[in-house]
Amino acid sequence: MGKCLLLVFIVLGNIVHGQSANRFEGAGERYLEDQFYLGITYNFLGNTPEGLNQQSFSYGLMAGAIKDIPLNARRTMAIGVGLGFALNTYYSNLVATRTENSISYDLANNFTGFKRSKIETHLIELPLEFRWRNSTPDEYRFWRLYAGVKAAYVLGARSKAVLEGNKEGFYNRDIRRFQYGPTINIGYNTFNIHFYYALNGLFKDTAMLNNEHIGFRPLRIGVIFYIL
Repeated sequence: MGKCLLLVFIVLGNIVHGQSANRFEGAGERYLEDQFYLGITYNFLGNTPEGLNQQSFSYGLMAGAIKDIPLNARRTMAIGVGLGFALNTYYSNLVATRTENSISYDLANNFTGFKRSKIETHLIELPLEFRWRNSTPDEYRFWRLYAGVKAAYVLGARSKAVLEGNKEGFYNRDIRRFQYGPTINIGYNTFNIHFYYALNGLFKDTAMLNNEHIGFRPLRIGVIFYIL
């Protein structure tokens, strides 16, 4: 699944490159960087309890639109306000088990026939960026640095575990609904590197592993493509 998604984003990146060549045509000095964006990330797990390890390929996908609000006459500085959707997965040796009234957590080495376990979240994202670029109305190859914050609301989150002869998945109420953190997007022309680090934990404070809070904070690093 992850390889297919990566192939899709590579194809989309080539489409973006082809469209970029014409985006300033006829715009004059009043061009805008209103954009659709697509991105794919690798999701790292930071601030994890002892014994909790990341496994497999934890990926993220994001897509949305950003409105560009210029701050100077040359339009090299701007504020970007956006709305998007994201899917994030986190594979680890953490196994969530649902009981009648609660969710308990344990490590994979306490289960027979463990194969894989993941957390999957679906989010609405609200990026806010300060944007700098050295573009002009007739130059579409330029450097950009977009730095800001991203707030997100979790629409749904699931914990899934695959054990020998058993597969379980359920809606996880312990995932924190509101998440936020700083972002940096930096690059030249089509390809741009994306960084995001969560300032609050993925889990609520009530989620515990061996009497320790499961406080891991995602770090997402990947590529982002802009489409005008």
